[in-house]
Amino acid sequence: MLPLAERLRPQSLDTFVGQRHLLADGAVLRSMIESGNISSFILWGPPGVGKTTLAKIIANRLQRPFYTLSAVTSGVKDVREVIEKAKQNRFFNSAPPILFIDEIHRFSKSQQDSLLGAVETGIFTLIGATTENPSFEVITPLLSRCQVYVFRPLERSDMEALVDYALKNDTELRQRTIEIAENEAMLRYAGGDARKLLNILELIVNAQSEGTIVIENKLVEDRLQQNPLAYDKDGEMHYDIISAFIKSVRGSDPDAAVYWLARMIAGGEDVKFIARRLIILAAEDIGLANPNALLLANACFEAVHKIGLPEARIPLAETTVYLATSPKSNSAYMAIGEALALVEKTGNLPVPLHLRNAPTKLMKELNYGKEYKYAHDYEGNFVKQKFLPDEVDGARLWNPQNNPAEAKIREHLRQLWGTRY
Repeated sequence: MLPLAERLRPQSLDTFVGQRHLLADGAVLRSMIESGNISSFILWGPPGVGKTTLAKIIANRLQRPFYTLSAVTSGVKDVREVIEKAKQNRFFNSAPPILFIDEIHRFSKSQQDSLLGAVETGIFTLIGATTENPSFEVITPLLSRCQVYVFRPLERSDMEALVDYALKNDTELRQRTIEIAENEAMLRYAGGDARKLLNILELIVNAQSEGTIVIENKLVEDRLQQNPLAYDKDGEMHYDIISAFIKSVRGSDPDAAVYWLARMIAGGEDVKFIARRLIILAAEDIGLANPNALLLANACFEAVHKIGLPEARIPLAETTVYLATSPKSNSAYMAIGEALALVEKTGNLPVPLHLRNAPTKLMKELNYGKEYKYAHDYEGNFVKQKFLPDEVDGARLWNPQNNPAEAKIREHLRQLWGTRY
């Protein structure tokens, strides 16, 4: 017998649960599907929210040839075979077939490259599904040819409606007397995942062979015996929680920062991943306002690497609180961004002659290094001279921000350079 989640897989948009922002009447994705004129797109969201189901509904509704590839088991050869089949089965002005690729983020660059031409020329319409941020995992040329639609975890009302629908419509469950006395644990364990929710319901029901089944929180917890705080470290929650953690530190809220740190630790996140993020935070968001932050973050990474959990939580917490309570500056981060943009705009400008190295006689004859002023030969170990190419001379790339440490730096630079700073 098929599992409950498979028995209840929606066959039409009308029975699809969740994603109202995309599939409600008049919403963007539903309108495109109903028009019958769909373009290539990628569905991004956590497991169990209907990505694969929607692709099958689209194929059935549009009555087009439907090919499926799994990025876990398919290679470049399989992609090419599907492209050839699509070419052979395409007649005159008929609508292109649909190629659905599950877990498209697992495709290598060469596999994704092999899709490009077929998508570009309309040999097939691509529907990809991924639990990973496609900005990181899908090559830019392919991503630029696809619209990305974000699928969200099911809301509480969606999950309650799904349980109610299952009890009323599934042929197996209708034969049992099932009472939902409490649903908090069941919904918590499911975590917005429809498939997981139905699997939990089926597990609870199958554990009792006869009589009335009363579903309560304790019953669910006893049956599942797992950590309700665990989350998919390769899925969307991974990115959401680390994002909340980073923004809390950046926003100088130590309470929120420690809370999100605890969520990651309780959920089984790699502590070295957290420590690496702290190093980035120290450089990007605290920077010159408190250079010691980077030293502490590096020391934290070393400590975490050496001791592991459970003790690693202590240096992680110490560093998190220290960074959250430190003054903030992103002046260095902004400066390198400005500099890279200037380099991209102006290209490979020649190094001024007086700044060039002159290790050979010929180079000296060509005036390499001529008129360079050695700073330590001058009072205060400083002398004004030009260090940028003529074309960008005078460019201001680093701007000190309003914090005590950088105020001192600004004052020092003004003493050296005058009004430039």
